[in-house]
Amino acid sequence: MEVKKIFVIICLISIGSFLNAQQEEVGPIMGNPQLQYHSLQKVNKQNSGTFDGTFIYTPDTIGLPLFDEFSTSKFQTYSANFSDPGVTFDKVYRLLDMSNTPLANDLFYTEQETFIRTVDLTGPTFTDVPFTPDTVQIGDLTSYPVVHVPTNVYPPYYIYDTLVAGNLPDTVWIVGPEIFQDSATQYFAPVNDPELIWLESEAYHNYSLAVNPWSLGVASFDGLDENGFPYNLGTTLTNYADNLTSKPVDLSGVSASDSVYLSFLYQPQGFGDEPEGSDSLILEFYAKDLDQWNWIWSAQGSILTGFEPVHIRVDNPDYFKKGFQLRFRNYGGLSGSLDHFHLDYVNLRTLSGYQDTVVRDFAFVYPIYTLLETFTSVPWDHYKNAPIGKMASSVEVVVRNSDNTPENEQDGTTEIIYGGSPEGSFILSEALLNNGDLNYLPWTTYYSYHDFSTGDRFDETKTGLYEEFDIVSAASHQNSNFTLNDSTYSKQYFQNYYSYDDGSAEQSYGPTGNQSMLAIKYTPYEADSVIGAMIHFVPSVVDVTGNLFLLTMWDDNGGEPGNVIYEDDVFFPRQPSYEYDRNIFTDYYTLDTLKVPVTGTFYIGWRQFDPEKLGVGLDRNIVNNDKTYYSVDGGVSWNQSGFEGSVMIRPIFSTSFDVILGIEPKEDAEISIRLYPNPTANVINIEVHGAEYNGAEVFNIQGSQIMEISNKIVDLSSFPNGIYFVKINGHPQTFKVIKQ
Repeated sequence: MEVKKIFVIICLISIGSFLNAQQEEVGPIMGNPQLQYHSLQKVNKQNSGTFDGTFIYTPDTIGLPLFDEFSTSKFQTYSANFSDPGVTFDKVYRLLDMSNTPLANDLFYTEQETFIRTVDLTGPTFTDVPFTPDTVQIGDLTSYPVVHVPTNVYPPYYIYDTLVAGNLPDTVWIVGPEIFQDSATQYFAPVNDPELIWLESEAYHNYSLAVNPWSLGVASFDGLDENGFPYNLGTTLTNYADNLTSKPVDLSGVSASDSVYLSFLYQPQGFGDEPEGSDSLILEFYAKDLDQWNWIWSAQGSILTGFEPVHIRVDNPDYFKKGFQLRFRNYGGLSGSLDHFHLDYVNLRTLSGYQDTVVRDFAFVYPIYTLLETFTSVPWDHYKNAPIGKMASSVEVVVRNSDNTPENEQDGTTEIIYGGSPEGSFILSEALLNNGDLNYLPWTTYYSYHDFSTGDRFDETKTGLYEEFDIVSAASHQNSNFTLNDSTYSKQYFQNYYSYDDGSAEQSYGPTGNQSMLAIKYTPYEADSVIGAMIHFVPSVVDVTGNLFLLTMWDDNGGEPGNVIYEDDVFFPRQPSYEYDRNIFTDYYTLDTLKVPVTGTFYIGWRQFDPEKLGVGLDRNIVNNDKTYYSVDGGVSWNQSGFEGSVMIRPIFSTSFDVILGIEPKEDAEISIRLYPNPTANVINIEVHGAEYNGAEVFNIQGSQIMEISNKIVDLSSFPNGIYFVKINGHPQTFKVIKQ
């Protein structure tokens, strides 16, 4: 009982009244786990605080036109190896003599003056005679290039002589003399791929953060560095954050008479965070001979708008040099994924003009996320056991004609590819793609829905424990200018979970208030057992990894959560975790990996103890908020979420993966427990089948135990109306009951 008393005290302190707040919240995320995962995989070649083993890269100079519509990444990567062609090196020694020759490794010195001390014991007196210093050149190996500074140094010891006949002088060595030989090797590598035009990757290349871009992919600016970490976590300061700098461009043979123009598109906010009026996106040009960056253009933060075109003439003679560069940067919050701007269609070219503002392109706007009905992933066992009718009847395809003239339509295709080999295909009818228009109209985005429920499907005869297929779609018009964005590529995963989301979080989401509940609705392909949930928690404004919640599942009650069919033991609560893993999800298995049987619709989520939003990832690109429910009154009433998107909670099913996960078969699926009537005026009856009954414990909404019972009757007649929890001894489920 002592453990329970401690838990009650904790609950009383942390829970309080659940009636204080009734709401749900979305907010910005404070980091990008997908980028963070990749950064943590990098090998740190730096050695002992020196530049040893690091690379200095020399970029190539590119020519005009400089063009990027961000359908693919044109960010320069830096991954040279010592043995690559063209790699050179410079080995630099820390200590040189005055003729620039490296000193031997076994020589040690100190900068403090050392001496010979002669002691006359008859006096007693002593005389110190300093050693004659040597002069060596000392270099700082923490940065390259190294400047060697001539420095007077002394032997790292003292000599004491007592002038007593027969006594030899004593030598006292300095422990750890600070001047010793060392070396560091700086490597140099050229980067010379003319297709890669940006020097940094601080701006985030992605396909999900912009709202209705003109083609696949944008570069997004926020308060995260290239590794997905905040520039200054916890601060309220604003400053310059991301940079997107071009490689040097050769404009030496160009002049103002060549009519040089730079065009681009930009959007504030998108699916990210709204930039305030004090935030901005900035364009600068570099004048090489002056070694100077000059402000050219900027836009203030604002609410979400469509993509705005910008068209700038380049006519200053200072820029017509070999080594011209352009740079986009943002000014905003430094503490997370904040104050977003999105950039697209950067185009620097000659022979343009003030009227040349048209983006002549036809393109996909978003990837095709799934070919399955409703879900983005399902367990392979569930699909292959009954594949008929599982292909999507309404796949959204979004394309845009950004030209100023109509363009002829053509049929498109979607292919299923396995291991590099096509296995099925579908026609994207031109009559659907352009909504029945005679042609693709100018400056128009088309949304169409295609029926893939008949014809080819994912091959259910595959024998793996899990499978994945490539989805490649293509569509074009007669005069498509940039063919890269005429197609889109994605993957269809079949593992051991169901999902609605595309794997990327644009915001964080959750209900607020003590004892709030979050429940995500799923209707699986077949009856099976759930063994846990994959949850993508994202760092948000407040670090909530110390908060507590209980993994909870409900059955269905007329289209909303009903009775609790599983809940963690209140004495073993969970905590959110920020993961940097392949899927960026944390696996929360049921206690003892209990298999919870589900037949038909069920709900999975949590009951939280604390009022703060726990911050689960919200995918804004796939809308499934009709399957998201929350309760702020202990489950008495449920609300459907008003925020569009898919909450990133995925139920894990008991499948062939059990062998890999080390899950032993259990008989618990045969256990049936029912509490009735619920709600009740006074008495609740407990019915148990398939297991021995050893009594129960009853808790109030604050987590305090109010009774222990040995029979199968819970008498609440002496307690006020409200929410209570009944825990059956020896069973992991906790049942919610309502007295009214």
